[in-house]
Amino acid sequence: MDEFTTSTAPADVVRRQYLASAAGDLTALRTTLAPDVEWTEMAGFPLAGTYRTPEGVTSNVMEKLGQDWDGWTAHDDTYVVDGENVVVLARYTAVNKATGKPIDVRVAHHFVVRGGLIVRFEQFVDTALVRDATTG
Repeated sequence: MDEFTTSTAPADVVRRQYLASAAGDLTALRTTLAPDVEWTEMAGFPLAGTYRTPEGVTSNVMEKLGQDWDGWTAHDDTYVVDGENVVVLARYTAVNKATGKPIDVRVAHHFVVRGGLIVRFEQFVDTALVRDATTG
């Protein structure tokens, strides 16, 4: 194991979450989440709501995104770190399976990392662009 894979630095923990998500490795993704994690998808987003527990997050968010979208990827571009707060400016790309419509939309994610685990996540995204891709 290298230093990155064991680092508890907030930005490293968040980066491991994105890498696990991009690889479809939900087991690795769950290891970045605190047992009492609160994961909030923005109101208006297809999976809007707050999910708890690592299993709750992956089954209600990542697995559902995989069911509804081809190639769903969060491309993490810029990290802004302030103590336990990590804000990531990113992009979502995917193609909706039902409509065949693609998305390429900017997004901001706010993570709170404590003790080497993500304890809170909040998504900010242009939900209208995502919704438009899900309608005929």
